[in-house]
Amino acid sequence: MYIRGLSIDWNEIGPDSYLREIDAIRDLDGLSFHRPITFFVGENGSGKSTLLEAIAVAYGFNPEGGTRNYHFSTRDTHSELCDAIRLIRNPSKPRWGYFLRAESFYNVATAEEGYAEVSREYHRKSHGESFLAVAQDNFQGNGMYLLDEPEAALSPQRQLTLLMEIVRCAKRNAQFIIVTHSPILLAIPDAEILSFDAGPIHPVDYEDTDSYRITEMFIRDRKRLLNRLLEEE
Repeated sequence: MYIRGLSIDWNEIGPDSYLREIDAIRDLDGLSFHRPITFFVGENGSGKSTLLEAIAVAYGFNPEGGTRNYHFSTRDTHSELCDAIRLIRNPSKPRWGYFLRAESFYNVATAEEGYAEVSREYHRKSHGESFLAVAQDNFQGNGMYLLDEPEAALSPQRQLTLLMEIVRCAKRNAQFIIVTHSPILLAIPDAEILSFDAGPIHPVDYEDTDSYRITEMFIRDRKRLLNRLLEEE
């Protein structure tokens, strides 16, 4: 694995920083990655994307996404956490890498037209098609990939296609760290799932994630669940 873990020097973070208010990471001194595919899960605002972004920037990726060759800024919004993180790296280096952020992908697709020798013309594709095209154009063996909600634009069928792309590359010595709410992607066998809910970051089983539990509950007992929710309105 290219990123084996990380440590955080909290002396590099201001005493009034909002980072100190995030339950999952405020007492985090270090974190280790044990498997080629690691998922970050948790409720909105739990710190998943904040940590992933900091890892990406510390590794050399552009904060808004893209390959490590991308150097542009639409608006700087990343936190100071990237300056406090120290990555524990494998001596061997990946041949390729990509940081995919759902929220800023439009900016990356625009920048790609200037960086690529032959543009992939992501803006000519639908949102979902362009997301999947990024995976198919960039995912390869011996790569380092950081993905923030890659399922955001994908249908369930296309999420399965993305799942196969991820597993294919992981079998060829690629590493993935992924923020997701998708019960489909989370089902990848042998992946490590780290929860940002209910205190410090901790490993959880697939069946214990909210993404799985709520989806299962909805499918099994949709009518009663909807009746109860809508009656409360």
